[in-house]
Amino acid sequence: MKKNDRIWELDALRGVCILCVIAVHLIYDLGFFIGLDLHLPAWYVFIQQYGGVIFVILSGCCATLGSRSFRRGCIVFACGLLISLVTFGMYRLGMATRDVIVWFGVLHLLASCMLLFGLTRKLWEALPAWVLPVLCLALIFLTAPCADGVTTQTPHLWLFGFTTPDFASADYFPLLPWFFVFLLGTWAGRYVKAGRLPQWFYTAKAPRLALVGRHALLLYVLHQPLLYALTMLLRLIFIR
Repeated sequence: MKKNDRIWELDALRGVCILCVIAVHLIYDLGFFIGLDLHLPAWYVFIQQYGGVIFVILSGCCATLGSRSFRRGCIVFACGLLISLVTFGMYRLGMATRDVIVWFGVLHLLASCMLLFGLTRKLWEALPAWVLPVLCLALIFLTAPCADGVTTQTPHLWLFGFTTPDFASADYFPLLPWFFVFLLGTWAGRYVKAGRLPQWFYTAKAPRLALVGRHALLLYVLHQPLLYALTMLLRLIFIR
């Protein structure tokens, strides 16, 4: 969308989400790489459990507002592959254990959802307004166990939430049930696009958070290497 056509509140909410992700990853890195036994505040537990839902729904909402979902999905998937290569390199170089590798994290998920939605958009938008949320909620309920991985002896199904006992991914968001969460966001995006939310939603301004939100992908790709460098520096200073 053009800058003047953007809905600032969605950018601002995305900005809040990415700042929360950075905070959560900082606390995680301090424990994983330095071994600090930190008391986890209530907001951390909440974000860890439910932040992904907000992020995926928001991405689905924005996919409805834009017109280049497939192109955007390709860009995001390339960033996801970069994260996989970096984390795999960290493991191969002995900088971390195998658990650090991100096989199918949130960027891989969002990219896959954008690509699938871009290819099937007319199908979902042809459904009556009430059918899509009911269908999505039902499928989310049925496939919810896959979110943490359902153990199976069949390999190569981790993309859909079926994992072998030895599978591990530092960040894991399989297509089941998350694709249906994304679709639920596209349904919400219809109402945002149609201007059916309260007027204040379209007129309120949060320029600083919106600026962060517009650069969320770049921040997501860069924040973890920077956090890793920071934690390694702290480790050299305080752990001898």
